[in-house]
Amino acid sequence: MLSAADFKPVTLSDRDLFLHHYQSYPQEHSDNTFTNMVCWNDYAHYRYAYIEGCIILSSTIENRTRYRPPIGPRNPDLLADVLRLAAGSDDEHPFVILDSDTKEWIAGMYPDLEFHEVRKYFDYVYLASDLAELPGKKYLTIRHQLNKFNKTCMPQPESIREDNLGEIKDFLELWCDWKDCDSDPSLASEKEAVIFALSHYKELQISGLVIRANGKIGAMSLFEGLNKDTAVVHFEKGLSDCKGIYRAVNAETAKTLAKDYIYINRESDMGVEGIREAKMRYHPHHMAKVHMLSRDEMEKFL
Repeated sequence: MLSAADFKPVTLSDRDLFLHHYQSYPQEHSDNTFTNMVCWNDYAHYRYAYIEGCIILSSTIENRTRYRPPIGPRNPDLLADVLRLAAGSDDEHPFVILDSDTKEWIAGMYPDLEFHEVRKYFDYVYLASDLAELPGKKYLTIRHQLNKFNKTCMPQPESIREDNLGEIKDFLELWCDWKDCDSDPSLASEKEAVIFALSHYKELQISGLVIRANGKIGAMSLFEGLNKDTAVVHFEKGLSDCKGIYRAVNAETAKTLAKDYIYINRESDMGVEGIREAKMRYHPHHMAKVHMLSRDEMEKFL
């Protein structure tokens, strides 16, 4: 019987295991990526169990644990074990499903279960060519803002490298001062996640770029492949010194990624209205949906 004791923390040393496993079982949602988990570990305390060829993930935030379905060969008995374990959690919605195929499989196994869509966790997925080229009338305002930025701020894109990591961390400190990260627990956690990514840039084997505006770093992004068709942008930060710099880093990142990927996943809005408006302004192609099961609902069927 599966128990919490079967789980261990996700650490940097587990990268090869996840990379190899996800080659056989590619992911749709950013929250299952190894980079996401290891960077946000101080906040979400990700753990995993590797059982019968499957990876089973959990996260614990404010002492409440949520579990995810087995990633690997379809195993009804193992699924039932995870559901029983999740039903014993203190969280009201302790079971999280991050891809449509798995949702359909579980619905087939338990046809009377009620699944709850959680909009604030949906990932926004765009056509890479749309973000890179900004075509047509629907991007007219964004193109105008970007053109104005290019004329006034003399942008210079460059890749993130070992020799500019220190300067990028200094930029991040300025960004946090501007956002007053220390007064906002969520921003403070995000700062730590970005610092972890930059400090372990080589080990994570992610990619990134910065935009210099008037000679100084004014924006940065960090990204990697999610699956063969989709890249994911994990972090994107910009200062307000030059209006339009977020447009610039978004476009430059898309131009880089459009060479190799059809889609770009720009993660969720976490229910923040301003972020939602900004992400919708770029016209997502589709959403990577998230469904949850309530503890009370699971107890009826287990």
